[in-house]
Amino acid sequence: MSEGSDDVAQRLKSMLELLKALELKESDFRTSCKQIHADMQAEIRELENEIMMSNEQAESVDYNHALSNAMEKLDSAKKDLAAKFRENLSLKRQVDDVPVQMELIQFERRFSELYAQIQEKHQLTQKHYATYNALLEIKELMLKETSLLNSINSQFQGALASTTACSRLIDSMESIVKGIKQKLGKVELELLTEQKVRDSLKEKYAKAISERRHFASLLKAFQEECTKSEKLRSIQNLTVLEALNL
Repeated sequence: MSEGSDDVAQRLKSMLELLKALELKESDFRTSCKQIHADMQAEIRELENEIMMSNEQAESVDYNHALSNAMEKLDSAKKDLAAKFRENLSLKRQVDDVPVQMELIQFERRFSELYAQIQEKHQLTQKHYATYNALLEIKELMLKETSLLNSINSQFQGALASTTACSRLIDSMESIVKGIKQKLGKVELELLTEQKVRDSLKEKYAKAISERRHFASLLKAFQEECTKSEKLRSIQNLTVLEALNL
């Protein structure tokens, strides 16, 4: 669960960093546009003053030539301003393409739900496999026990008839006891291994709980930052609208 949480946290972090970078770029670009707009407005006013002066000095200056030059400069300034506004709109669309706070929260919630479903199915599958393996082992032990009892039963009647048969039965029983001890040692070794696995899982569980709490604190901080970002974006949008109205 910690690996899934880290993955979600990394994706959310990268999205937030991208959003902040685009907003910073947009802020700088808007400041530049405002300065360019102010410069062009000043230039337009100067051109208009030149046109007015050219009207007053029409007798001594070629009025048509001066007016043509002024109009060309004015058209060029308008084209530059329009290009800047188009670039600004393109940057704004890129910023809008970045998921907002509510979308990021929905993504995180959906990832958590999918991860929980996968974990549930995985645990159920493991449980079925464990049950199957246990039943299969019980079946094998029961078959061995039945075979052992049949062997003892078949040798017991013969052992009563002669000393040699009785000796073979005793040897067979000793071999059986030896095999049982070996099996017991193997089972104890498996039990020790399972206990080590259990202890390791307990440590991982405690670590996962700690990481989950850390992730919860990170998520809370991220949501607060997203709220601040939304407020900042609203203020910037209002600033752009005011600049466009001007």
